[in-house]
Amino acid sequence: MAEIKPIRAWRYNRELSQNIEQLTSPLFDVVSDRQRETLYKNPYNSIHLSVPLHANGEVQKLLNRWKYENVIEQDQLPGIYVYYQYFSLTGSPAAYVRKGFICHIKAYHWDEKVVLRHENTMPGSVNDRTELLEKTLLNASPTHGLYTDTAFELESYMDESILSPLYETEDYQGVREVLSVIHDAEVIRKFMASLADKAIILADGHHRYEASLAYRRQETAKNPHHTGQEAYNYHLMYLTNTEAHDLQILPTHRLVQNLPAFDAAAFLQKLSTYFTIQEVENPYDVAEIIAGKKWAFGLLLPESAYKLRLKPEVFPTISWKFPPEVKDLDLTVLHYFALYCTLGIAGKDQRSDEHLRYSRNFTECITQVRQGQAQCAFVTNAVSMEEIKQVCASGYTLPPKSTYFYPKVICGFLFSSIQPDEFKAPTYSGF
Repeated sequence: MAEIKPIRAWRYNRELSQNIEQLTSPLFDVVSDRQRETLYKNPYNSIHLSVPLHANGEVQKLLNRWKYENVIEQDQLPGIYVYYQYFSLTGSPAAYVRKGFICHIKAYHWDEKVVLRHENTMPGSVNDRTELLEKTLLNASPTHGLYTDTAFELESYMDESILSPLYETEDYQGVREVLSVIHDAEVIRKFMASLADKAIILADGHHRYEASLAYRRQETAKNPHHTGQEAYNYHLMYLTNTEAHDLQILPTHRLVQNLPAFDAAAFLQKLSTYFTIQEVENPYDVAEIIAGKKWAFGLLLPESAYKLRLKPEVFPTISWKFPPEVKDLDLTVLHYFALYCTLGIAGKDQRSDEHLRYSRNFTECITQVRQGQAQCAFVTNAVSMEEIKQVCASGYTLPPKSTYFYPKVICGFLFSSIQPDEFKAPTYSGF
């Protein structure tokens, strides 16, 4: 199944990496405009490679200069890079550590069913990432993939490695990020063997992964001697175990804005066709009230809050042609009965509809509705890991903005090259 390889990472030189916290950056699709402005001021921050300020042709020159001036240097030996993220969640005293490792993985087409997607992509973002990859031949940040290992056979090797960190810093999320490396060839082969019979669920980074797919197709078509082992076949990925308790998926709530002639009373009346509706005195209690309940949602209006619960007898009326694994999801129910049947937003338009916004911050939802920035908000429960597995296995995707794997990985700890001479491992390494 999944073929992985160790990487000869490019990393900041020893002097610069003493202040690694000044060189890391959020991923391209979550970095805010304000963060960008601040990060661009540091001429060596990783954002210059992941979200170039200027045209992609300029980033190629910048990368070449960084290599020539030894701003970044390539590790001599290929390795598996162990990456731990220590974090907590708002309102909980529990401490978590998400354990994983970074490596190259073959960029399998979706039809091969080795890497499984759970969401669709936007063509514009894929084209942007593909153009950047073509110019730089560099993976500036890893995507996030999930493998399943109930025996946790790799954790002991990772736990031992992380005791000798290369980097340790706190990121913009308040997460403690730690990176180490495994060079032992025998241990690396255990990682490769462990993944060889496993499929991978792509948790985060669908646009970057599809950019690698597009580049692989392009280069394969140009190479009459294609073997499948060329550098262009591979992609940088951070892999974590689906069975770990510390793998956290947070809910993403839906906000509705600027609908013409929106009337709250008429809206509630129409919702009552499909949902039982119970008023909640304190809107801040909504998330706790619906927690863990199937087909239950919170509804926030400027002057009131409610618990919604789908009437079981209306569930079979869903007309969307989905398999049971997708129809049964809370978010499918919400998108069908609330957004489509009640508000009239067609399913095919929901991904990009101007009247829909998404937020992972429950308190922000309350504030925006109260201040009139949104007409209402639907509060949701998180999708479970088991639901994600079932949907991926069905070959379908989840509704838009279904998952938020927390925390996000960061950019800047390492980069991986798919230039042939830089991708190839030295003969003495055993790979």
